[in-house]
Amino acid sequence: MRDTSHGSGTPPRLDPELPVLLLRTNHNFLHHGTLGMIRTLGRAGVPVHAILEGPANPASRSRYLHRGHPWAPPAERPSALLSHLRVIAERVGGPALLVPMDDAGAIFVAEHADALAPHFVFPQQDPGVPRLVADKSRLTAACVAHGVPCPDSRTPATAAEVDDAAGALGLPLIAKWARPWRLGPGRRSTTLVRTREHAHRLFAAALDGDREPDGGAGPLVLQRRIPPAGGDWFFHGYFDADRTCLFGGTGRKHLAHPPQAGHTVSGEWVSNPELERLAVRAVRLLGCRGLVDLDFRLDAATGDYHLLDFNPRIGAQFRLFADRQGLDLAHVLHLDQSGRRVPRARPAFGRNLLVENHYLQQSIGRPLLRAGRLRPLREADELAWYAGDDLPPFLAMGRQSVVRAVARIRTRRRG
Repeated sequence: MRDTSHGSGTPPRLDPELPVLLLRTNHNFLHHGTLGMIRTLGRAGVPVHAILEGPANPASRSRYLHRGHPWAPPAERPSALLSHLRVIAERVGGPALLVPMDDAGAIFVAEHADALAPHFVFPQQDPGVPRLVADKSRLTAACVAHGVPCPDSRTPATAAEVDDAAGALGLPLIAKWARPWRLGPGRRSTTLVRTREHAHRLFAAALDGDREPDGGAGPLVLQRRIPPAGGDWFFHGYFDADRTCLFGGTGRKHLAHPPQAGHTVSGEWVSNPELERLAVRAVRLLGCRGLVDLDFRLDAATGDYHLLDFNPRIGAQFRLFADRQGLDLAHVLHLDQSGRRVPRARPAFGRNLLVENHYLQQSIGRPLLRAGRLRPLREADELAWYAGDDLPPFLAMGRQSVVRAVARIRTRRRG
């Protein structure tokens, strides 16, 4: 197993006087993006603080975590969350770079920037943009208005409109919750729907959510399923105050969890100038700054890349895009926000990343997948959890994964 977690070069020196606070608002004990940020910035000598669930979170075991802080009130209670962050800022002892790790956090930071500014540093953002792009229904409308290709979608208001949407879009189709950051634990934001009955069950659940005080995660968005033959693609980038892309990379998703409707399990850095131009154009048209993570699918029949999702924050697989000098998006963010020059990227095309726990989960009961250019664990350039200089998080993840697998098996047997 190769250990290339440090990258193949030496990234620019970061300012150790600017500590970092990672803000997470959703419970996800196995969020490898959080660990990636801790390791990347910690190895560069930056004190990294993080809001974590405690020792149950494997990231809390990292040698590169300066300090973990108690779990925060939800973003739906902004006054309480602001107070919690002010207390943490006092513990840190000076202005810190605030980095939201999920959509709810990114929305919160943008909408409460004035209250946060005395205590934290972060990319300046138009207040309404993160909520606009993270909302699947509003994103579709904005894409149509700006001429950004996206799948044909419907947002049914009645059961009859669910049937109309199924007829117009065809089955199978994709169902998405418009506001996935409001979903409870264990609920999927995106679902492959094969029957009208399944679509109606999801629509009924959306109606129940509409009765919640904040409207829940709905409405339900039904979307034409683009055949997967063209492949799933993504773009990660950082845009400065002038919306200039200081660093960007396009990747091919070889394996996802869940399949065809989830996050990257196996990905590769691929040169794709056409997609990069489209992604940069979309980010500028929609008005986003800072870190972005966009998902696309290529329609092999038309040759068009369709924007599926727009996350106004760093993507969990950002370490895929560590260039030949070791520079990645975490470095770029810190350099720009500390007033330092960001060097020109030296792309490492062909570099690949694997998320071990989900890769093995999909391989249980059959040989490890080797389809296409998918590489086994031992040949990965970057592993989400394993690092020779920081083993405790990997071991803690393994223990939790085994416990969860046993629990799933027991649940199936009882069922």
